[in-house]
Amino acid sequence: MSSIPKAVLYYSQESIWSSAVLLALEEKGYGADEVDLRVVDLEKGGNFDPSFLRLNNKAMVPTLVVPLQKTLSEDVESRYRAITESKAIIEFLDKSRSPWSQTHTTSQAPAPSLTPATIAFTETSAEMIELVHADEVDPNNLRYMNARDTDSLKSLAREMLPALHTRRDVLSKYISNADNGTIQVSEKVTALWKEKKAATEVLLGLYKNADVSESALDPEEKSKRAEYFEMAKCARASLGRTLLRVEKDIIGPFALGDQLSLADIHLSAWLARIVKLAGGAVIDDGSAAVARLQHHVGTEFRLGQKGRLSEYWEAMKERSSWKKVYAEGLH
Repeated sequence: MSSIPKAVLYYSQESIWSSAVLLALEEKGYGADEVDLRVVDLEKGGNFDPSFLRLNNKAMVPTLVVPLQKTLSEDVESRYRAITESKAIIEFLDKSRSPWSQTHTTSQAPAPSLTPATIAFTETSAEMIELVHADEVDPNNLRYMNARDTDSLKSLAREMLPALHTRRDVLSKYISNADNGTIQVSEKVTALWKEKKAATEVLLGLYKNADVSESALDPEEKSKRAEYFEMAKCARASLGRTLLRVEKDIIGPFALGDQLSLADIHLSAWLARIVKLAGGAVIDDGSAAVARLQHHVGTEFRLGQKGRLSEYWEAMKERSSWKKVYAEGLH
């Protein structure tokens, strides 16, 4: 069995959608030896390495590299394809391990289907997944906007600046090496590096004066800071509206009722990151988690502290998949 080709998951614990894929692996009962897990160090710019970009030209994790079905035999040279979008990865994992699949498996664990059984629930599941994947509530963007005053901006800057400086330095080195011919890459790759470096410079600009008091800023920097806080306020408002929608749509205890579904894989990973951004921890019970969310988004968004969202948090916390993926805390 060891000679049979295996899938390889490139992931990062810092990546929310990597966490969703890890939850799917556990819920589907994949064995520990069935998928190779390879960490991509985002803080050191590992996702911009030319070798990784050959797998995913968007420089994003998770990325799942899987052997093609017709090349699974030991006497055939294996061929692979990369699945680079988290929703597609999770759907692939759901379909690839079932009582009817032909995928080689060493696990004896059950392989419950995560796909809803009815057309109506399938549509509802898809809507919930799209809801938490929307750009305005992208947890990665919300992380950068996670300050509402000078003190919280200082704390956020201390957290974000080291990784941003490293990312800029890594990208600058790659661009320089491409320009002088030290490495050979396509124009598309060089353009991606330059685009990401420019975006990183913008973020550095947001935080570089975080330790400077409001009164000491020049007019231009004061304007930039005010604009940042306004953007952060709008981000929290979008998050508040989405949380209200999620709470309304959850049937309970899971998203679509008694059975875990694809919607829960995405929703629970998203919610874990949002609770973390709100100052929560993995030990928080449902009421505490929702209270933190309520404080974070503001009182104009009335979340039910003992409602469906609280019940949902409690239900997911009891899953063995959740306990394993978040064993070292929320991320």
